[in-house]
Amino acid sequence: MAAQPTIDTQRLDAVLGAFEPGDGSALIEALHDVQSEFKYLPEEALDRLADRLGVSKSRVYGVASFYEGFHLEPRGEHICTVCMGTACHVRGAPRLLEHLEREIGIASGQTSEDLTFTLEEVACVGACALGPLVIIDGKYHGNTTTSHLTKVVGKLKKD
Repeated sequence: MAAQPTIDTQRLDAVLGAFEPGDGSALIEALHDVQSEFKYLPEEALDRLADRLGVSKSRVYGVASFYEGFHLEPRGEHICTVCMGTACHVRGAPRLLEHLEREIGIASGQTSEDLTFTLEEVACVGACALGPLVIIDGKYHGNTTTSHLTKVVGKLKKD
């Protein structure tokens, strides 16, 4: 597990300031905004969000942990997602995942200690014609190869 970074409370206050005090109906929108700002949902932010919206902390944590799109642990600056749907799987996605694990030095589902990379796999992204597919920082790399991934990851490591 990666270290919990200290969050900028001014940035958090700016995000939370967009929501009316006591407006519990804005919970999911507020969670999205906080995650957009910090790339995950820091514990301090969730606690302050509960206070701002006037909802219990258990409700905030319940919603945040229910939806797969929310992340309670710090995530890397670069998110690498390997599609493991059937079309991608039969076209070599497991090999690409293993290659990325070696290149980045972490296993699937982990974030590097320095918070540079997060590596994850998903069941299917619905882009079967592009398989095997790897999404890096939101950019789709379709019909990709291990050599292509080496170049992309190498560039990210340099930056």
